Amino acid sequence: MPTTRFDNTRLERIDTWMRGHVAAKRLPGLAVQIARPDGEVVFSRRHGFADVDTQRPLDAATIYRIYSMTKPVTTLAALMLYEEGRFQLDQPVAEFIPALASLRVWAGGDAPLTDSAPLARPVTVHDLMTHQAGFIYGGSGGNLLAQAYNDEGLDFDRPGDTVAAAVDRLARLPLLFQPGVRWFYGLSTDVLGRVVEVASGQTLGAFFRDRIFAPLGMAGTAFALAAPDLSRLATLYAPATPAGGLKVIETPFGVDPRLPVTAECGGAGLYSTMDDYQRFASMLLARGVFRGGRLLGRKTFDMMVTNQMGGDLASRGQPHFSETTMEGIGFGLGVSVMLDPIRAKILGSPGEFAWGGLASTAFFVDPVEQFTAILMTQLIPSSAYTLRRQLRVLTYQALD
Repeated sequence: MPTTRFDNTRLERIDTWMRGHVAAKRLPGLAVQIARPDGEVVFSRRHGFADVDTQRPLDAATIYRIYSMTKPVTTLAALMLYEEGRFQLDQPVAEFIPALASLRVWAGGDAPLTDSAPLARPVTVHDLMTHQAGFIYGGSGGNLLAQAYNDEGLDFDRPGDTVAAAVDRLARLPLLFQPGVRWFYGLSTDVLGRVVEVASGQTLGAFFRDRIFAPLGMAGTAFALAAPDLSRLATLYAPATPAGGLKVIETPFGVDPRLPVTAECGGAGLYSTMDDYQRFASMLLARGVFRGGRLLGRKTFDMMVTNQMGGDLASRGQPHFSETTMEGIGFGLGVSVMLDPIRAKILGSPGEFAWGGLASTAFFVDPVEQFTAILMTQLIPSSAYTLRRQLRVLTYQALD
């Protein structure tokens, strides 16, 4: 395959864009990296601050909350176990988490949560990997089910909570819809992380460390920060006003990074660095291989990055997600998949796969043009600005 080439003059447009966001105080700081196969970096810039008040700059040592960029890592872990024969994709999750055997489906609308129907079929491992299980995210401003999630502490923010205990509480609540009926983003990957623990006999953090992070050399990625690393963590911000400006979020979702972590959440729990996530992205670009070793078989990897939806996400009940349309975008196992850039109305290649995090971090991998792109910042919510779409355009316009 030909070596990917970029026009250096056009790449500078990314730098101008980055400086603009920081100067306008829309973002505290912004780091972007683009690499060819084997992690060969063709563009890497950082502007702004890890902490605005102290003027601590972003640098290579900066640690970020990557939130949902944890999900592809958890899915990779599960697929590694799948390759070992620990489960089948169509296997009921209740065989690993018995409490989920009694799930029911809420009638919806204004109906009480007790108004529910039995499952038409069991929730499977595949449902978890593809967000088709019927699990959602909680929120005090949502529907009755979302409010119940919130009341049950299913943001995993209870002191001393564990994922095992949280999943047992989750099992007491109904699903939003019958498994497999539609795509809906929620706690599915957190439940999948619990499946990894049960199937492997290890904690999720230990499995990640031994089977993924150590082989890849991701020494700065973990569910908890050691005391010396706290000073490297970037401060988290939110827009101060609709027009811009920044305000600090002290303990997002009740999580204080100075305290021990008891709930290792496969959906959103990791801290990482740009260099570490580059190692992960480069392994994905190489179809599961990194520096001579293999984490995932190539056929399994190809299944991971192949659309599982039978259409785009808009046709599966999700016309819009975060800051972007879901027309022309499908979903594989743990990652989104570009199906049709014309329908998506964005530059890209069919087969490009990606995901992002709540604090506006993102990555995408293009196996056609053979490059990876990673964006790191710390701003909640990720829908505040169209950063991911902007970076895609700026990256693809620079291809030579």
